[in-house]
Amino acid sequence: MSSQQADVVICGAGIAGVTAAYELAVKRGAERVILVDERPPLSLTSDKSTEAYRNWWPGPDGTMIQLMNRSIDLLEQLAAESGNCFRLNRRGYLYVTADPAQARRYREMGQLAAEMGAGPLRVHAGQPDDPIYQPADPEAYANQPTGADLFLDQTLIRRHFPYVNRAAVAALHARRCGWFSGQQLGAYLLEQAKAAGAKLVAGRVTGVNLVNGRVESIQIVGENGPQTIQTPIFVNAAGPHAPAVAEMMGVTLPIFSERHLKLSFKDSLGCVPRHAPLLIWDDPQRLNWSAEEAEFLAETAETSWLLEALPAGVHGRPEGADAGQILLILWPYHAQTFAAPQFPLPDNPEFPEIALRGMARLIPGLQAYLERLPNFYVDGGYYSKTVENRPLICPLPVKGAYLLAALSGYGLMAACAAAELLADHITGGPLPGYAPAFDLARYDDPAYQQLLASAQFDGQL
Repeated sequence: MSSQQADVVICGAGIAGVTAAYELAVKRGAERVILVDERPPLSLTSDKSTEAYRNWWPGPDGTMIQLMNRSIDLLEQLAAESGNCFRLNRRGYLYVTADPAQARRYREMGQLAAEMGAGPLRVHAGQPDDPIYQPADPEAYANQPTGADLFLDQTLIRRHFPYVNRAAVAALHARRCGWFSGQQLGAYLLEQAKAAGAKLVAGRVTGVNLVNGRVESIQIVGENGPQTIQTPIFVNAAGPHAPAVAEMMGVTLPIFSERHLKLSFKDSLGCVPRHAPLLIWDDPQRLNWSAEEAEFLAETAETSWLLEALPAGVHGRPEGADAGQILLILWPYHAQTFAAPQFPLPDNPEFPEIALRGMARLIPGLQAYLERLPNFYVDGGYYSKTVENRPLICPLPVKGAYLLAALSGYGLMAACAAAELLADHITGGPLPGYAPAFDLARYDDPAYQQLLASAQFDGQL
């Protein structure tokens, strides 16, 4: 059995692990950082992402807004220094509703988000004293509006977003939001980390050796057989496998995995403009079936659920360059949860048509594709989550062991600030004010337990 030395070993080369390696090796000067993964970097769940980001977060306080604002600051710094090699934009998220009650909620949410640091709310109601609306520059990320623009006038909605359902009574354009190439960001960070001395080792972590309750070494199995890496610091950034890795140290994590799928196809009809923001239909809906289809679906319990109301949240965005035609659609209408993830993901043959039908409620032009379904590509991964959908970025109750996990479906957007917070813990630097909100110890705090019991935590869309 071979052996080597490291200052830090990171388990997992998804975006969390790669960004942690970058933060420690490049920005903190750690000399011997080893990143361990049996798969190529960013190939388990990070490459299945929508690759979007936002500082628009629900919740009873502003900690997620603070974390995301910091992460977006860091993303913009990386874009500036790299020549924007990962194509960061700030097109925004557009939440659309046909429900007047939801429209009132948008105003309340916008005012609350403004108070918590997301930026100002600008209301456009078709009045002479309305604020000026600045449309998003499709390719820019700097010098763009923050906060949100709330449209309460249907004429204005049709003027600025003519492709959405004419039944929409409100549209909320959250502005410090957009997307980027997660693969290009990860490749850039990994290249920088390697240049600073970090190493990527192909292998699977099989054990964590403790001496007097402290990390002493890590066991891995790779191409050359078993290997031991002597290290005083071990970071569990194993994504959906984080609970299994923690169990190697006798630690049980309050994390579960939720399966999500993503659909892509060629929008050859141009139903969604290439400059569009990320688009979300924010109302529950019943799918539009023909009488014959509905009769068929009603025959068995396995299909009759498709006649029931399905949850809000179907969303999508254009993917690729302006000359491209790819459209992404996601809709966790019945996201399944697992104590342990299953790879490869089981087939879900009905997902493409259901997702397309759902998105057609927001973008009626998509209904044309239901006459002859296009060729679809479906992939997906797992959102590794805590019950309140906040991450875990903290020391573990084992000396020298740290956790960077439960980044749910927002790993790409949160990774920069999450890795910075992790490095603060490891190096003993001053912690930001939001650090306790992402510590495992929060579950031992009676005040936090009371908050969990009294408030609705979700934080998806």
